[in-house]
Amino acid sequence: MAEPLPSGDEETAELLARADDLLGRLESLPGPTAQAALEAVRVLTEVYGEALARMLDAAGPALAARCADDELLGHLLALHGLHPEPVEQRAARAVESLRPAVRERGGDVRLVGVDGDIATVQLEAGGCRSTAAGMAAAVREAVLALAPELSDVRQAPDGTRRSAFVPLDTVRTRPVPSGSPT
Repeated sequence: MAEPLPSGDEETAELLARADDLLGRLESLPGPTAQAALEAVRVLTEVYGEALARMLDAAGPALAARCADDELLGHLLALHGLHPEPVEQRAARAVESLRPAVRERGGDVRLVGVDGDIATVQLEAGGCRSTAAGMAAAVREAVLALAPELSDVRQAPDGTRRSAFVPLDTVRTRPVPSGSPT
């Protein structure tokens, strides 16, 4: 796998948080000025998406792979539908990266598939419910980090058969057909 491009993660996180806050405040404002500002942001986003597409066209496969492996650039490429790795492959990679930790805790995890913008995982968690909930949250976070265009990560229904209780008397006693002497 290619080495990611260097990044200032703290500075990037601060900028993203600030942008999110400003957009949230702008969206809550009524009136045509706020709507025009939001439309300007949408148009700029489209312009930057087109610029990214042109950059990828000009870049060789090695640079495109490095950009895709960078967390921030990978998110931007996915946002604009430009990520070179299919979403299902990225989701599977995220699940596989967690598999050793889940197995260490007595469970297992695998990607069932991606349908539209929803990934489905099979999670067998060992231990208590809080451990299972923590594992499910970690899997969800990891998948959405590598495939941000997904809207949700759901757990497949548990296919484990549970034994049903059958009273011993019902097994030992034969029903008497109606109309037969007893």
